[in-house]
Amino acid sequence: MRFRPFLILIVTMVAIYSCTRQVKNEVVVYVSTDQVFSEPVLRDFEKETGIMVKAVYDTEETKSTGAMNRLIAERNNPQADVYWANEPIRAVVLKQKGISTPYFSQNAEGIPSLFKDSQGYWTGFSARARVFVVSSEDAPSSILDYMKEKWKDKAVIANPLFGTTTSFFSVLFTLWGDEKSKEFMKKMKENGVKISTSNGESTTLVVNKEFAFSLVDSDDSTNAIRDGKAVRQIYPDQEEGGIGCLILPNAVVLIKGGPNPENGKRLIDYLLSPETERKLAFADSAQIPLHRGIETPPDVKKIEEIKAMRIDYEDVAKKLQQIQPYIKEWTGE
Repeated sequence: MRFRPFLILIVTMVAIYSCTRQVKNEVVVYVSTDQVFSEPVLRDFEKETGIMVKAVYDTEETKSTGAMNRLIAERNNPQADVYWANEPIRAVVLKQKGISTPYFSQNAEGIPSLFKDSQGYWTGFSARARVFVVSSEDAPSSILDYMKEKWKDKAVIANPLFGTTTSFFSVLFTLWGDEKSKEFMKKMKENGVKISTSNGESTTLVVNKEFAFSLVDSDDSTNAIRDGKAVRQIYPDQEEGGIGCLILPNAVVLIKGGPNPENGKRLIDYLLSPETERKLAFADSAQIPLHRGIETPPDVKKIEEIKAMRIDYEDVAKKLQQIQPYIKEWTGE
């Protein structure tokens, strides 16, 4: 029985190791939503729950791709508990790659089915819309205006290799097919579209009247207007028969094998709460609540007031990966 003390030691060490991943009262979250908007919400969660939040934020230039690629690289040794995505497309990619795990939060019950995964792999909340920010007296009404002669050399768009512009083009390829979408992008380039580094830079270029309009996220245009800039915000393709406006909710994901799964679930519950949606509507993020009946400021539209694109985020996520070589070629990178 001389091996018994050694065996007891080994069992004890294994038990201690198995528990160390949740000894600390913390949660690790990777965040693609702008830090200026997401950090106050995470600090409120800390104050209300006593759970320490360790957050890793994307930069503006690598929005969504940085956090997603890190999660993919860590798939065999997950470091994060939660991914707070700034749109659902890459949340679906994580599902397809087996990096996320299902979680049905009770706070997801009031969110429309269009904006959440039926299997519980991600849930949307607090949406943005892809809108025009416009500095000219005349204004575009459709994304097709990017091709029109009257707007030659007057339009800008963020680099489609990153962020929500990637999602936007992936949606077009899904709705229109490859041939029509490539023709659209070809004509955009022939019409002198300027490629900026980000939605923020696009907004600045329009504010400075270097360009007449750009398709940006609604938080960018709303903030410019709130700051007193001489620009307008227009929801594209709202007419009868139009394809509608792209709505991109935040999406929250529970990571498979994360070190603090129960704290991860508590954070997800908090993010999906009506109170968090109200905070994000009144904050500079100016985001659109997906729960009904939530108080919003006058310049934040209700989701039911917007003609939205009808899309399948699963299909869009597949297309996003397929079109990357073409997007790189189009941008010249």
